[in-house]
Amino acid sequence: QVQLVESGGGSVQAGGSLRLSCAGSGSTYSSCMGWFRQAPGKEREGVAAIDSAGSTVYADSVKGRFTISKDNAKNTLYLQMNSLKPEDTAMYYCAAGRPYLYSDYLNYRQFGYWGQGTQVTVSS
Repeated sequence: QVQLVESGGGSVQAGGSLRLSCAGSGSTYSSCMGWFRQAPGKEREGVAAIDSAGSTVYADSVKGRFTISKDNAKNTLYLQMNSLKPEDTAMYYCAAGRPYLYSDYLNYRQFGYWGQGTQVTVSS
């Protein structure tokens, strides 16, 4: 069984930074880990993902601003978010899964384990 707990959300002004953390327990080391977000009235979308080999993928909207990383020794996933924009406002979720294709790494339907979410609010 996998359990995920996010932290690090908050309110910042546009241009600011936040770092999200996701502490995992259980067998997450062999999983693909990802960050997803959902704004009110919108579908959940993939932000960034990293697999067990360290390969990463980013949504076009966050490329160059967000960085996903993980510390296997601490079983913790991170998302460093810089140059935040108001459109980044959403609930952010950490997830673990085993998508078969690299092209599915940002597909939330491929992930079976989810944290409770942490809110990120960016004001203009």
